Amino acid sequence: MNIRSKTSKNNRQGSKKCITISALATLVLTGGLAVQSADAHWYQWYRSTGVVYTQSNIPTPNGNSILGFRRDALGTLTPLPTASFPTGGAGIPNAPIVGGGPVAITAFASDQEVIVNPEKTKLFTVNSGSNTIAVFDIQKDGNLSPVEGSPFPSGGVAPVSLGLAGDILTVVNQNLLPQIPAQEASDSLPNYTTFRVTPRGRLISIPNSTASVPRGSLPTQALISPNKRLLFGMDAGTGLLRSYQILPNGRLQQSPNSPQKLPPAAFPPNPLGLTLGLQVHPRQPILYVAFTLSRQLGVYAYEPDGDLHLLKTVPNSGLFICWIAINRAGTRLYTTNPGDNSVTVYDIAKDPSTPVEIQRVVLRGEMGTGGAQLTLDATESFLHVVSQSAVNIMPANNRISVLKVNQYDGTVTEVSSSPRLIPSVNNSFPQGIVAN
Repeated sequence: MNIRSKTSKNNRQGSKKCITISALATLVLTGGLAVQSADAHWYQWYRSTGVVYTQSNIPTPNGNSILGFRRDALGTLTPLPTASFPTGGAGIPNAPIVGGGPVAITAFASDQEVIVNPEKTKLFTVNSGSNTIAVFDIQKDGNLSPVEGSPFPSGGVAPVSLGLAGDILTVVNQNLLPQIPAQEASDSLPNYTTFRVTPRGRLISIPNSTASVPRGSLPTQALISPNKRLLFGMDAGTGLLRSYQILPNGRLQQSPNSPQKLPPAAFPPNPLGLTLGLQVHPRQPILYVAFTLSRQLGVYAYEPDGDLHLLKTVPNSGLFICWIAINRAGTRLYTTNPGDNSVTVYDIAKDPSTPVEIQRVVLRGEMGTGGAQLTLDATESFLHVVSQSAVNIMPANNRISVLKVNQYDGTVTEVSSSPRLIPSVNNSFPQGIVAN
């Protein structure tokens, strides 16, 4: 009798352990989205720790670096023991390059300056001031070590954006930085160019892969489609939307109706027409475009060959909508609006072609600071935003803001420890952000 009672008790305890393990397994399989139990809550809390990287962008010879921060489960950022990893190149100074006043295009008119591969074993970043690309191995503890041969020539002048399609790396060379004397005399044109990435991370130039665009185009982004067969780009200086097919040999072939002029809705009546951010839906052939000064989000459908068709535009309550991020499920879209230092949240679950704004959050920070690039972490528990000081104003206000993502409705709340200040060196400003 006693043996049976003891056995029954052990079985009940074993069942309880199995239920706990099952709950954790379910959470893993659903990507941390189905938070149903105390076990699941604990596991999501545990998984939400990680590492955040941004680029210091210091514009002195060999002064550029990647800054690394450990993020705890509450969203607090703490510098890694080795907080700075030299890129072997130079960044670019914070100075206007086109226009003036509130519509100045500054040197941070770009996105995807720092990216990681899907396996999160390699980190790539631009050295905009020295025309090179740095590649790092990501260690298990978050530290970075440069791969052999890094940094590599970018194939042009002033690289500002990177896109990875399998083992093909696309580089956007913007070539519009007159404040850098060494680049003023260059005869090269802005371009998109591709490289083969070897298993060890070395970059091998692909012959005849460079697609040049006219001088003054100000290309800003190398956005890759989910199937890795298309590249989308924006000429912020001329208001043209571009699409390319990425051929099996790594070369770029311009799509049928590329470049495409933006619709009149993208431009307000008087100021400079400026368009910056691009993002693709993870499941549907839809491209989202930030019509910056008109405070609208453009929605395009795209064909398998990259042919683009405007579907509609929707309003954004923020000022100067710029960069865009989307969660993996394709249910929420986030934008940064540097004009009022805010983040806007859209519902795209019901109809991805008709984003519905559900929230706008103003980030903490002093006047003269505006949110720029943004990214979700691997578990989509936190949204991270690089905020940069206005041109030559209060450079001490460079920072990273961290927002907690509500796992039920996708809205965001800035965590109590946010923002994390980033010191300015020689009028530097951070650019690009990734979070593991």
